[in-house]
Amino acid sequence: MEDMVGPRLYSCCNCRNQVALHDDVISKSFQGRNGRAFLFSHAMNIMVGPKEDRQLMTGLHTVFDVYCCDCREVLGWKYERAYEETQKYKEGKFILEKSKIVKENW
Repeated sequence: MEDMVGPRLYSCCNCRNQVALHDDVISKSFQGRNGRAFLFSHAMNIMVGPKEDRQLMTGLHTVFDVYCCDCREVLGWKYERAYEETQKYKEGKFILEKSKIVKENW
């Protein structure tokens, strides 16, 4: 029976649209705008807003806000560019705020 359950997912807290796979979590120790956030290697069923430079806790980054493609809830952001050499590993990755996502198939 356990084999019939799909992969563990994260969904939008507002409309339950699936936005990320648990297997794509890189770190659970990030800080979002509203508290704890997770760093993901990939996200799905999302849209990105305009690119902007933003001063974050770890320095200046170029980011896009990330929205649920169904309900338009802001879920976090995508890193486009990190200006600090030690932060380059974040480029192309996604921050999803814990308060904006819910677990599915756990």
